Amino acid sequence: MIRLALVGDIGCGKTHIAKLFGCPVFNADLEVSKLYRSSRKCFNRLKKAIPDHIFSFPIKKSQITQAILFNNVNLKKVVRIVHPEVRRKMNNFIKKNKKKKIIVLDIPLFIENKLNKKNDILIFIDAKKKEIEKRLKRRKNFNLKIVKKLKKFQLPLEIKKRKSDFIIKNNFRNNFVKKSVRVIKYKILLNA
Repeated sequence: MIRLALVGDIGCGKTHIAKLFGCPVFNADLEVSKLYRSSRKCFNRLKKAIPDHIFSFPIKKSQITQAILFNNVNLKKVVRIVHPEVRRKMNNFIKKNKKKKIIVLDIPLFIENKLNKKNDILIFIDAKKKEIEKRLKRRKNFNLKIVKKLKKFQLPLEIKKRKSDFIIKNNFRNNFVKKSVRVIKYKILLNA
């Protein structure tokens, strides 16, 4: 099995591009949302860790946002509780898809959380900062302060770019990106 991991800035288009590969995709952000909606265990642990911010089940993202904005310690508490659960889900996804030729990992802090294995193929999604900002502002529940706090957890983009095997320039025009994905997928399968 070939593991592709998409890395890049917040809002650079990783999730959209991951789907274009036409392979099973593990989307960490989606798994976090599912945890907030359906995991009583996660709710109980977060309620205990940050009782002034978590009030009811299912957990509302706005409660998490307020906790994180309140102080940096809360962000660390959330990460300590949520990340191991997401890692477990990722491992289950990998086991379930072990017979697939390629899987795609869409995990924002992939390198930072040391999830990368030696043979993983890293693909850096390169997009213009202005385009990213324009798109982020259109997102429901967009909060610039949260984005800035989350960016502090990330490696500098230049380091991610240097560590990557391929770079996809995302100009947010579908045909251009689709062609890049096809070329990269072809090269990867050719060398498999």
